[in-house]
Formats: sequence, C-alpha cells, structure tokens
Amino acid sequence: MDRESAVWADGQLLVGVDEAGRGPLAGPVVAAAVVFPVGSPVIPGVRDSKTLSAARREVLALEIRGAALGIGVGGASVREIDQLNIRVATALAMHRAIRRALVRFPASPHPRLLIDGLRMPEIGYPHDALVDGDADCHTIAAAGIIAKTVRDRLMRRLADRHEGYGWDRNSGYGSAEHLAAIESLGPTDHHRRSFRPVSGMGLPTWPSRTPCPDSRTRQARN
Repeated sequence: MDRESAVWADGQLLVGVDEAGRGPLAGPVVAAAVVFPVGSPVIPGVRDSKTLSAARREVLALEIRGAALGIGVGGASVREIDQLNIRVATALAMHRAIRRALVRFPASPHPRLLIDGLRMPEIGYPHDALVDGDADCHTIAAAGIIAKTVRDRLMRRLADRHEGYGWDRNSGYGSAEHLAAIESLGPTDHHRRSFRPVSGMGLPTWPSRTPCPDSRTRQARN
C-alpha cells in the first residue's frame, strides 16, 4: 500500500483501474475503476485476479463493493475491438469505467489514477501506469477482481445462449474446446473477427460506426 499511502498523503483522490478480457477470442473487454476511502486497510486475499479461483473472486468482489466509496465498470464491445484494435478498445473501456466511478466525486477534478500495465494516452485521463500493478497495488488488484467477475458472469450468460463453445468454463479464451467448437460450429457474432482463427474465416467486417467514449455498454453493467 506504499503507493496508495503516498497518493492519499498528497490529498488526492485515488482510483485504481484494471481490465479483464484483452486476450479472449470472444466477448467484450471489461474494465473497472475502484475508489477506496483514504487509509483504507488491505482486504485480505485481494491480489491478481488470475491467481484466484472463480469462487474466491466472487467472495472478494462482494467485500470490495462493501468497502469501496465508488466503483465504475465499463466495456468495449466485440465490434469496437475489431474496429479500433484491442489496445484502443481497452482504453475506451477504462475511460467508461473511470467516468462512472468519478460521478460520485464531482469536487475532485484531478484524481490520481493508477492503471495496470503500460501507459495508455487513449484513456483520456492523466494516469500512472504500473507494470504488474495488479500484483503490487491493492487498489488495482481490487479493480481487476471486479472487472473479471463482471466479465465472467456475462460470458456465462452468453454460454447459455450459445452452447458448445464452453464460455462458462473458458471465458472466451482459446481453449482446445473453444477452438474445436469454432471449427465445427463456426463463429458467432460474439467472436472477435480481428483475432485468429476467426480472422481467417472470411467473415465480413463490421459496418462502420464511431463509438462514443461517454456511452455505457450494456454488456458491462456491474
């Protein structure tokens, strides 16, 4: 919590930001932004979401929601991922999450944002980027858990409507089961047409449409 403590000592509003779903072959990318109270203690067990079981993430997500002052969740759709590229779409999802988290803090025009990974100017907010931030920063790790649980729930709902792809188990990632299903069943509208192997299947590109950074994607409601 050293970095968080330094930000709080400066009297700044601290926002931790992380994403889930950059690498899957199907489904949106989802981001979350979390604001904890100044001096908030570490929630035991909060760490990189990828190291936690699904059941443990759900328990921790409830604890995070109970402790946070504000949480925002945003997403970028498969269409936006294909049209913009995954990096820009991830930044768009983060922008939406941050904007929603800051609604409750209109008196803090210059929050301090801590983001997992490399700098992303496309986010539209000044920020500090921390490589492996979800392993080293409690607030970023909390945001990662929220983003992951929201996205996993969405993929389970999509799995009920598109049987055979195993999205309730693989969350849209390229598991052997998922790849075999794409080969035998073909891709769905939830598959990313810019990602292999779907990109090589000759699907038409999406109709051009400019995304609005301030819109809220229905796919990533918290």
